[in-house]
Amino acid sequence: MTTTALAPTRESFPTVPSGLTIAPVAPALWRVSRAGGPVLGHIERRAGGSYAARRLLRGGIRSMELGEFWSPRDAAECFR
Repeated sequence: MTTTALAPTRESFPTVPSGLTIAPVAPALWRVSRAGGPVLGHIERRAGGSYAARRLLRGGIRSMELGEFWSPRDAAECFR
């Protein structure tokens, strides 16, 4: 007997500040970029309900944590 597990769904980000594009890349993980421009970093929803923002560093391989926020809007605003 074969069982098929459904993949967790990717959900849209709760809010999108002007000038940014926020796209789902995995469950509870979003890619942040300038509208029509380069990728700036990622926002991750953590188990406790907070949101962690990470900015990509030059070269796009490493990232630096910008902070942990209780509001998704605050997490996104740190990229502007």
